[in-house]
Amino acid sequence: MKSITRHLFRRIDFGDIGNLALAIVVTSVLASAGAARADVIADFNAIGARTATPTGIPAPYPAVTDEEKRTVSWVDLATMHLAMYDAVVAIDGKYTPYAVTPVSPAAGANSSAAAGAAACVVLQGLFPNRSPQYAADCAPYQPGAGADTAANKGITLGVEVGQKMLAERSGDGRATLENYVPGGAVGDFVPAAPGNPVLHFGPYMRPFTLGSVQQFRADGPPDLTSATYARDFDEVRKFGVAGGAALTADQQEAARFHTDNPNLFWPRNTRGFMNQPSVLENARLAAMLQASMADAVLGCFDSKYYFDAWRPRSAIPAAGTDGNPATTADGAWAPFLATPNHPEYPSGHTCLAGAVAEVLKSYYKTPKIAFTWSSPVTGTTRSYDSAYEMVREIEDARVWGGMHFRFANEDGGTLGRRTAKWVVHNYFKPVHKNKK
Repeated sequence: MKSITRHLFRRIDFGDIGNLALAIVVTSVLASAGAARADVIADFNAIGARTATPTGIPAPYPAVTDEEKRTVSWVDLATMHLAMYDAVVAIDGKYTPYAVTPVSPAAGANSSAAAGAAACVVLQGLFPNRSPQYAADCAPYQPGAGADTAANKGITLGVEVGQKMLAERSGDGRATLENYVPGGAVGDFVPAAPGNPVLHFGPYMRPFTLGSVQQFRADGPPDLTSATYARDFDEVRKFGVAGGAALTADQQEAARFHTDNPNLFWPRNTRGFMNQPSVLENARLAAMLQASMADAVLGCFDSKYYFDAWRPRSAIPAAGTDGNPATTADGAWAPFLATPNHPEYPSGHTCLAGAVAEVLKSYYKTPKIAFTWSSPVTGTTRSYDSAYEMVREIEDARVWGGMHFRFANEDGGTLGRRTAKWVVHNYFKPVHKNKK
């Protein structure tokens, strides 16, 4: 991706000298947005993503562990990144650990080796039958495989942290035997196929930072008879219909762009921010992003299955039953793009977008950061002047695609932001030394 450094001064409203200094910092940090420098944190982000969502394989890997049977990529990547973070912090200090304080000696240990070893232990523990995805990359991080004493000390520490993080996350609730039961009432979600919809077990999972997955539960969709519902119904009926006749070429591209597999889209594009000046800073930012996304997804799916709201593909043909005189049924209506098989409210994409935007705003101390993302669905890139612009585009794209009502997109973004704000305010904090 092309460098955006030369564009940043045009795009950022400096305001005053303090903001000018901040803008210069952001410019240098994002000098090549979308392309993380060579670093163990960014490297294992890619390795972890392809392990959690393997593609291009001749046959499925055996599914034995709970994580192999019910992979939740955001949760599993968070487990890996939190282990890497705790391993690096144990050596470099400066920030509070997430959960694990190892007893292995940290003095003289190499933090990159520790991070790599922690990541490998987590991947091996979660996905033992997907080893072709990570075995070669993990070979240098096995016990005794270090190039020198510092590396071997780091590996020993990282192995301990990885093992303890696996224990910390063991029995996270994804193995629940509960099944989804369709409600069957007007306004209830109508599954696209028999059986359990996507991530039906999400509400039973244990979050990383929240007291429960209900902590930031969304407020709920508007009543079917309300003016808000009618307004958003009409919008998606007009713009989200099959064929995309009401959309511009750019709107059609944006809608398609954001249908990339989210298990790969979010790691690939947030990886571009893992270009910080040190392993420690990359580990911290990656942990903030992954923990926020994981808890936002779990909270989002708690809300989805709690409210169990129907999708436009069901609501528009059945509008004659909704009790709202301002909505009109269209039995032939179909969405512009395929609709995911899980309840409509709130939007999962905007839950993630809101969480990412809040982390970036907190980390860079401004939402006005310019970056460029990619999608293999369209084979194009799209550029943003701020984290909030990215959220707004995704809110629009899910309406244009016909998958969501706008209220679901807006409330998803709110849930994601509230979750990430909790994460960054309560975790990964600087260590304040007592002054004598």
